[in-house]
Amino acid sequence: MKRTIKPLIYSFICTLILAVFPQEAKAEPGVSAKAAVLMEQSSGRVLYGRNEHRPMRIASITKIMTAILAIESGKMQHTITITDHAAKTEGSSLYLKPGEKIPLQDLVYGLMLRSGNDSAVAIAEYVGGSLDGFAYLMNQKAEEIGMKHTRFRNPHGLDTHEDHYSTAYDMALLTRYAMTNEMFKDISSTKVYRSEQTGEKWDRVWRNKNKMLKLYDHSTGGKTGYTKRAKRTLVSTAEKDDMELIAVTLNDPDDWEDHRNLFEWGFHSFDMVPLIDKGEISSIKDKGYKGKVESNRTFSYPLMKEEISQISSSIHLYKLPKSGKWEDGKVPKPVGRYFIELDGSRIADLPLYYDGKALIKPDEEGLWTSFKNMLNRLFFVAKEHDRLW
Repeated sequence: MKRTIKPLIYSFICTLILAVFPQEAKAEPGVSAKAAVLMEQSSGRVLYGRNEHRPMRIASITKIMTAILAIESGKMQHTITITDHAAKTEGSSLYLKPGEKIPLQDLVYGLMLRSGNDSAVAIAEYVGGSLDGFAYLMNQKAEEIGMKHTRFRNPHGLDTHEDHYSTAYDMALLTRYAMTNEMFKDISSTKVYRSEQTGEKWDRVWRNKNKMLKLYDHSTGGKTGYTKRAKRTLVSTAEKDDMELIAVTLNDPDDWEDHRNLFEWGFHSFDMVPLIDKGEISSIKDKGYKGKVESNRTFSYPLMKEEISQISSSIHLYKLPKSGKWEDGKVPKPVGRYFIELDGSRIADLPLYYDGKALIKPDEEGLWTSFKNMLNRLFFVAKEHDRLW
């Protein structure tokens, strides 16, 4: 009897300890990649990085940029005639034929699902006017997004130029941008696509090369890549419990497993914590502002449990008029800012609005009002400083 009860007692004590003292976050995942990054979609926070700012060859994940430029061109329903030059492009192919006509939308599906280099050239020729013209658009967009260590020279990622490169971080930025586009999200997550073939009785059927869509239950898309010089590259996205993650690995011999491990670690170690809710800011006690200041959005941020106590906030509002309240038509828009910091580093700067004025768009203010508000911002007075946790 003693031999039976003793193990049960030990088991009960261990269970009680684990309940009172929750397990710590998993150790950071080890990856085989030369460079890697794990980024949270809504905030852009880097949860894990390894040589994430090192410029490297990127192979076919280049095509994420090609796809988003094609989508944003507004020509997805246009029909393209395939040129000899496009049809003869080397490497992975959709086996397009010179002279055949195909919708730009189908080319983008073939680009993302089957990594067709012939499709990439056809898209570039049509959207950019030429390969050089399209490369210009690619680099212009990269600068707009903030990809500071990237240079595009072609639409497919083949090793045709020595100065075609990016970083794991920059490719995560690009993917974060692309994933705000609903059409891109749909294409990226598509497992099978059928495209009518000119002059043939059968359709082309393209199955997505991104095995993460099969291997990982929470996968939402991505793009594969490989050349002899770049080796294996992979971008993938996943969503679980209202958290969306982006993983990028460059030169990674075990990318499927690494991406799964990165996602599992990220989802286990971080939670999306709401730091401000849309609506009234209840912590404001000033008589002229109490009950009248609101945020026009909810802001959440990925945090480890131990980081919650490191969050602080401050509210800065314009000085009220001498009368103690704003008159109609004279309320600044926004009326103040809500700053949030994590361990002393600012992670959010959110506008605050007065008495329902959040519905007024900034571009409706007019140039002079906007200018006055910019000047007035120099005279902000801190109204509240509080810790959220």
